[in-house]
Amino acid sequence: MSEGNSNAADPTQKRGAFTRFLDTVEWLGNLLPHPVTLFALFCVFVVVASGIASFFGLSVADPRPATLGQEIAVNNLLSAEGLRYIVSNLVTNFTQFPPLGVVLVALLGVGIAERSGLLSALMRGMVMNASPRMVTVTIVFAGVVSNTASELGYVVLVPLAAMIFHSLGRHPLAGLAAAFAGVSAGYSANLFIGTVDPLLAGFTTSAAQLIDPTYEVGPEMNWFFMFISTFLIAVLGWLVTEKIVEPKLGKYNPKDMDPDADIDENVKMENLTRTEKSGLVWAGVTFAALIGLLALTVVPESGILRDPETGSVSGSPFLRGIVVFIFITFAIPGFVYGFVTKVMRTDRDVINAMAASMSTMGLYIVLVFFAAQFVAFFGWTNFGTILAVNGANFLQTINLTGPGVFVLFILMCAFVNLMLGSASAQWAVTAPIFVPMLMLIGYAPELIQAAYRIGDSVTNIITPMMSYFGLILAVAARYQKNLGIGTLISIMLPYSMVFLVGWIILFYTWVFLFGLPVGPGAATYYQVG
Repeated sequence: MSEGNSNAADPTQKRGAFTRFLDTVEWLGNLLPHPVTLFALFCVFVVVASGIASFFGLSVADPRPATLGQEIAVNNLLSAEGLRYIVSNLVTNFTQFPPLGVVLVALLGVGIAERSGLLSALMRGMVMNASPRMVTVTIVFAGVVSNTASELGYVVLVPLAAMIFHSLGRHPLAGLAAAFAGVSAGYSANLFIGTVDPLLAGFTTSAAQLIDPTYEVGPEMNWFFMFISTFLIAVLGWLVTEKIVEPKLGKYNPKDMDPDADIDENVKMENLTRTEKSGLVWAGVTFAALIGLLALTVVPESGILRDPETGSVSGSPFLRGIVVFIFITFAIPGFVYGFVTKVMRTDRDVINAMAASMSTMGLYIVLVFFAAQFVAFFGWTNFGTILAVNGANFLQTINLTGPGVFVLFILMCAFVNLMLGSASAQWAVTAPIFVPMLMLIGYAPELIQAAYRIGDSVTNIITPMMSYFGLILAVAARYQKNLGIGTLISIMLPYSMVFLVGWIILFYTWVFLFGLPVGPGAATYYQVG
């Protein structure tokens, strides 16, 4: 009987409905213009919309403690003041756009390591004895952990993951998607306390003190929940990659590759030569020496890269200058490897490697110019603040008091994140509303912050508003020419959906079923008065 029911055994039939849904999303998304054109149109829209909104007097009451109750009105870009702002800031909006410098400086170092052959050798040595399943889960896991090193995941891991999958004969976009999901959709999860923890904790403390002036929220107060979330995201990312994304992408056709992309489509996984092994050893020794020197600057209480006023690592030059250490720890070991393997012998070789790395970033630089203008215009007009506050006020009027309020809260944060991608900017606006509100119905600030971080993470990968979306799109376009925004969003959408559902289930299971704290000493409930 089983032989007669051939359709039941056809995996294409089983996932047909969902595949058609993703194909529809891809088709609709690809109706959008080129990302550069899209951001240019966004800029025009914000300018015109600011004039209309200003004419009708659109405003909202400021929820922030320092300016509580003051009116936040739309700033009109069509006014004389707005025109002066545009003319005066067009260049600085671009040159001071944070992701621009981070990406370019880091890639100078990565370019040396890549052109010397170090990254290729590391890749081959890593995957020779690893099964495809372990490669996938390792990439997602590494993506989550990479958040400790600021932007390392976006700049280094995502391109590397595509290279690894390509070298294994798997679809490179599946590798890129797995890494991007770990780095960005799993942004808040981590095994360690990262730079975002003290940043968010500061906003939460200020908001909590509106109700309780003595309340303090430390950077470690979400560590337990974020630690366990790392493994959840790694497992979910592995499942989505291998059960949904990779089957949908199908077998990779090298003819789809951009002919101008500097990628060898005939990469073979060959054993490392003796020279390559020697180069890896010396590069490893160099890397360990650099890490040792770096540790001497931050581990001792008198470390010179600690905060000179407080002596703390938090807010220190070490954390603020993490991109410098990315550059150094790739460039110097990369040169050492190239010198040992006789690929790099002079300063000209190093310069050529850096120049070649920069030559691949032309599309990204053009995209960043228009994206930076849009982000600046959106912030100056106060549209971001007004949208976030109005969304928060809408949730407040629902008047829920049970744990179910967190589902709506997480969904609202995920939605706002599509438009206001900065974790700190969004929390600066919404924390003064939601932390006091949920404290008054009995929930602790630490718990509220943990819920916020779920919503703030899962939609990063499906919004072009995310600062590094252009970089990811540029990397993906190297493997599939004429790749559109819709294609990339349709690839990443399953991760966003599965992570959202899985993370909410973990949140309720961890907190309300098992009664576990979200961090060391963190309370779940708050007793008013």
